[in-house]
Amino acid sequence: MTQPVLVLVGPPGSGKSTVGEALAARRGVAFRDTDHDVEATAGKPISDIFVDDGEPAFRALERDAVAAALGAHDGVLSLGGGAVLDPATQERLAAYAAAGGTVVFLDVSLAHAGPRVGLNRSRPLLLGNPRAQWQALMEARRPVYERVATVRVLTDGLTPEQVADRVEQAGAPDTSRPSSVPEEPSA
Repeated sequence: MTQPVLVLVGPPGSGKSTVGEALAARRGVAFRDTDHDVEATAGKPISDIFVDDGEPAFRALERDAVAAALGAHDGVLSLGGGAVLDPATQERLAAYAAAGGTVVFLDVSLAHAGPRVGLNRSRPLLLGNPRAQWQALMEARRPVYERVATVRVLTDGLTPEQVADRVEQAGAPDTSRPSSVPEEPSA
């Protein structure tokens, strides 16, 4: 069975796409973002899906995109920020982790996420008061991110390369290179 090298989860502005691309390049594997998969399937941007079809339609497309990617992608996979809220996705991530997969929660504070995402209109769930909306999203999602993750990396104040270093240091396996086994000390 094909499965991702690792899966990145976290809120908007945590660096999932940028860090995912860096990790994929380091490992010589493909990067895949389920938000892009949803847009390709729908033929329009996520913000238009929300406006034209509603959030439930978006979440159904997102659930299907995650299921497809978890079963077919063998590189680094980034999930949309709210994908983890779906119970079926949580079950799939638990099964992936139980099979030895690594789910990395890229954590970020509002102070660092804000400048990265611009807290702008292209993020439909951040309409109105973007800072308050982001904070409310994180309060609801943090326990889920923490539950599905096997590794947590705080991205505040770090470059994407530094975050990628931390992901690797935290134990996300690098399957692009043979693992080295420490030699036994001679007696």
